[in-house]
Amino acid sequence: MISIITPVYNGEKFIESCLQVVINQNFAEVEHIIVDGGSTDQTIDIIKYYANQHPHIRWISEKDQGQSDAMNKGIAMAQGLIIGILNVDDFYEPNVLSRISELFKTLPEPSLIVGNCNKWDHRGKLIQINKPKRLRPVDLLMGKQINDDGMIDVTFPVNPSAYFYHKSLHQKIGVYKVEEHYVMDIDFLLKAVKVAHVKYFNEIWGNYRYYPGTKTFDDSTNGTSERRIQQLFEDYTKTLSFFEQWEIRLNRIMIFIPLRIFYFSKYPQRLPQSIHNRFMKSISSLNSK
Repeated sequence: MISIITPVYNGEKFIESCLQVVINQNFAEVEHIIVDGGSTDQTIDIIKYYANQHPHIRWISEKDQGQSDAMNKGIAMAQGLIIGILNVDDFYEPNVLSRISELFKTLPEPSLIVGNCNKWDHRGKLIQINKPKRLRPVDLLMGKQINDDGMIDVTFPVNPSAYFYHKSLHQKIGVYKVEEHYVMDIDFLLKAVKVAHVKYFNEIWGNYRYYPGTKTFDDSTNGTSERRIQQLFEDYTKTLSFFEQWEIRLNRIMIFIPLRIFYFSKYPQRLPQSIHNRFMKSISSLNSK
């Protein structure tokens, strides 16, 4: 059985579609665990309505200490051997759960499998496809990469809708940090890839909505997200061997210049204004000769 865990608080805008996403998978061996933090809007009424019709939906509603605490409660409730985290505003591709179930039949325990994830903006426009194909601790701590489609992307999976793992993995690495409210998923992944059998599949499994008003978007927009991630990376880098630390440093140096060249060749208008002005002036000068 696969246990899908959805933490939610005042999520009436998306909770119905989230419940429908799992229902529409048409996969019998699933339970959908909704962990509500004591919503004051219509979230609970919507959950009750669907739970009365679909026995695979299990739920609780009580105050919690945040998203990590809610996910930990869901893990404690989970009856399945496989865990998936589906945030209330994210969704799966069709038939993903059947695919995941088949893959896990041949995998050793504990395993973590990762697919690709679509990233959408608030207008429903596809921003990017996250393809985290390199999943060693050293690779994740690199921070950024150039994907096969030529786009600059982070090295780590951006959203849990695109990865699944054995519940027993938590016996080795513990549960999500209750005190962490922003980068708990990255913290989990950095621990998981050290002990799990990790495999990447070049298939789109998840969909991640990135839009104003969400915790992730606002944290990223005001610049604190990057600082949080960098601090987390620094803390984990210190736990690696001397040679692994140097591999990260050298690779960051080697990739920084190509990344900058590629990025600004693709988006010259995003050059710092002073550099852009000098570049345009030199072009004008050449053309006038």
